[in-house]
Amino acid sequence: MVCTIVAHGDSDGVASASLFKAFLEGNKREVRVVFSHPVGLYQDLREYTEDSDCVVIADIALDELRVADVVPLLGELAGRASVTYVDHHPPPEGFKPPGRVMWVHDTCCSTSELAFRYLSTLGLDPEYSRVALYGAIGDYLDETPWVRQELLRWDRRSVYLEAGILVQGLEGSRRDHDFKRRVVEHLSRNSLPSTMAELVERALRQAFEDENLRIWVRGNVRRLGRVSYVVNPPGSVGRAATYARVYGGGRVGVAIEERRDTYVMSLRAEPGVDLNRILRELSRVLGISGGGHPQAAGARVRKELLETFLEELDRRLNQGL
Repeated sequence: MVCTIVAHGDSDGVASASLFKAFLEGNKREVRVVFSHPVGLYQDLREYTEDSDCVVIADIALDELRVADVVPLLGELAGRASVTYVDHHPPPEGFKPPGRVMWVHDTCCSTSELAFRYLSTLGLDPEYSRVALYGAIGDYLDETPWVRQELLRWDRRSVYLEAGILVQGLEGSRRDHDFKRRVVEHLSRNSLPSTMAELVERALRQAFEDENLRIWVRGNVRRLGRVSYVVNPPGSVGRAATYARVYGGGRVGVAIEERRDTYVMSLRAEPGVDLNRILRELSRVLGISGGGHPQAAGARVRKELLETFLEELDRRLNQGL
């Protein structure tokens, strides 16, 4: 039997998966790593866990429209396997995890911090704290009490350098899951990101592309009320959303990427805006998928709803949500 880790593919998810892989393999378990996202979680759990007696889900938010399917499936899995769900995204209103699922959740901090703190109680080597730090830094959650304390154990400059290489290298490898699995394998040995040549090469290339992206967004950003947005940016939608907010002057920046009949988007907000709350409300009203953190979130919207979505987003910003 195998233990399947289902994780988000950003730096926080990759670091969390690496921590669990290190712990499980240290206990002589065979490990499979799968990357998923809120909309695809249900199907990926169905597809990849049939032969698993152990399932770990890390850094994947529960989607408002799919939680009614995911929760029973988690209960079903927990009936034949150990199931651990580690996450830091705000859950849908009224959500209650199935009783047999180990639910490690707190919005205080990164998933990688939660994973390290949890696994430490089970015997994970304390030296792996720096892997958790990479994930925390990558998710902009590097000011928690735990992070501040752990940074005293390492050279702060070196940790931030390594985290930057990891973040940039993964950003340029969005759907390359085989590469991300190699990164997880590398980090699970507590090896430095800077010692993985392919990761460094991708990080350097991404830095160049990000600068071109910034200039492109500056010249192509549009504005609808308090929402600044760009469509089909030539690069990271997360970075493009940040630049759209800055250069468009909106309270929220949105980067929109076209995929067949759907627009996949990343949103970034100024302090004081709760994107997660707004998007979960719009999920119920418009039938879209959306959610995340107060200042950083994502959404999937059918093409015909894009204008309505942007108008409703702006309306809620005007209402002060």
